[in-house]
Amino acid sequence: MIDFLRGAPVSGSLDVIWHAGWPSPKHDPAPEIQVHAYSEHTVLLRQNKSVHYEAPFLFLLFGNDRALLLDTGASADPAHFPLRETVDRLVADWLERHPRPAYPLLVAHTHGHGDHTAADPQFADRPLTTVVSPGLEEVTAAFGLTDWPHRTGALDLGGRVLDVIPGPGHQRAAVVFHDRHTGLLLTGDSLYPGRLYIEDRTAYSATVDRLLDFCATRPVRHVLGCHIEMTTTAGEDYPRGTTYQPDEPPLQLTTGHLRTLRNALDETADRHGTHPCGEFVLVYQD
Repeated sequence: MIDFLRGAPVSGSLDVIWHAGWPSPKHDPAPEIQVHAYSEHTVLLRQNKSVHYEAPFLFLLFGNDRALLLDTGASADPAHFPLRETVDRLVADWLERHPRPAYPLLVAHTHGHGDHTAADPQFADRPLTTVVSPGLEEVTAAFGLTDWPHRTGALDLGGRVLDVIPGPGHQRAAVVFHDRHTGLLLTGDSLYPGRLYIEDRTAYSATVDRLLDFCATRPVRHVLGCHIEMTTTAGEDYPRGTTYQPDEPPLQLTTGHLRTLRNALDETADRHGTHPCGEFVLVYQD
């Protein structure tokens, strides 16, 4: 059995150049999915921008009893986005190193928007697989999130525990996952280097406060969202629909960016529209 508590939060590698599309998407030589091993038991995946401009990041985490796939990307067709094939290969590789007689897969989501759930059907007939529907009732039931959105739940993968933090505001059933093993805070579309679309500013503001309170007493190595939409110039993003981003910054942010976000929300509380804020852009949708 793997001891996921020893040395936690363990360090991992973000020494990776993410593929950011190609000048001519039809001639992109890169695979549809870029795979990067953050650690022995943690894999980051990015959908190629040449396949879909959203290019979401997905996360595959291994525990002693089961694995978690967080989000399924922006494309349904396995011919263009072979997510299940990729995940099956990664699970098989992990099981070669860590044999188990049976090893279930849990498929869940940071939130229910289509660019994070499109490939769910690829896992519908996969053996030993549970797909959590992204609806609010299904999410709260799956993770024990009673008294939504005020209480935090927990997800045990077998000695590897993730805190599940209610995160509405961008989308009503959004959640944030904190992996105690790596210290990664997986924020979905609630915080990332890009356009932060705020559907409900009251709920979103409360989510930011909830995350700040959580991080004040927990070790967080990196904040990882699900997109990169900024350039390396502060406050300057790539236009929506861009399929080639040769000047994009790293994916990882810090808890300091949560404080920056808190201040930005306060400064723009009475405004509407779009507000560049350095490493991200606030976009009020009300």
